Amino acid sequence: TACTTIEEVGSTGVGALTLGFLALAVSTVVMVAKAASADAERRKYYFCNAFICGVATFSYFAMLSGQGWTAIAGCRQFFYARYIDWMITTALLILDLGLVAGQDFVTIAAVIGADILMITAGYMGAVSVVTTVKWFWFLFGMAMFLPVIYSLARTFRETVITRKDPEMIELYGKIAWLTIIMWSFYPVVWLFAEGFASFSVSFEVVAYTILDIISKVVFSFMIVSSHDSLGSTSAAPAQSREYV
Repeated sequence: TACTTIEEVGSTGVGALTLGFLALAVSTVVMVAKAASADAERRKYYFCNAFICGVATFSYFAMLSGQGWTAIAGCRQFFYARYIDWMITTALLILDLGLVAGQDFVTIAAVIGADILMITAGYMGAVSVVTTVKWFWFLFGMAMFLPVIYSLARTFRETVITRKDPEMIELYGKIAWLTIIMWSFYPVVWLFAEGFASFSVSFEVVAYTILDIISKVVFSFMIVSSHDSLGSTSAAPAQSREYV
């Protein structure tokens, strides 16, 4: 049945979108400036950060402008722009973590593949009309979420430890656990927003905005704060070292 009224984001949610847009836009400019003045070794991290924040900035501008949404079951406003953002930015976050760890590109690509399937499942679950189908998609997404988290907590960490660079090991530990903790909250918000529709649209927007700012902006500046550590030539992925 067609919706006669749609539950849309309120003033609190619009305020959160505005804050998210500004924080991400400023961060994008800072990261571009850092990349422009950095040497080749450090530049790769800053370019990753710039595109992470830049893509999210576009997403928040779209949502703030009333674009990138549709009505889903329950006549609820659903911002699909967020999923386009996550599809790209989570992959870049994994790439960034892999570069810091010195992980080989094949493993990084495999983790990104699982991540993309996870985001796809979340989107499909959100737009599902049939309840049973929705929860199957959620389970598929969680099945992909677990290997992603395992890789960040174990596989990448084991690789960075082999580099015997205390500063990079410390940096990886900080940004990896920040990512793992923040990403663990996303499915919780999904459960009560796109899942059970217990949260209002505004509360959903506020929750996702807080998580996005921490997992993208704070993450990026944590890497910037370790500028001196990033110059180590051992930052090259393991695959490169094996064939030298």
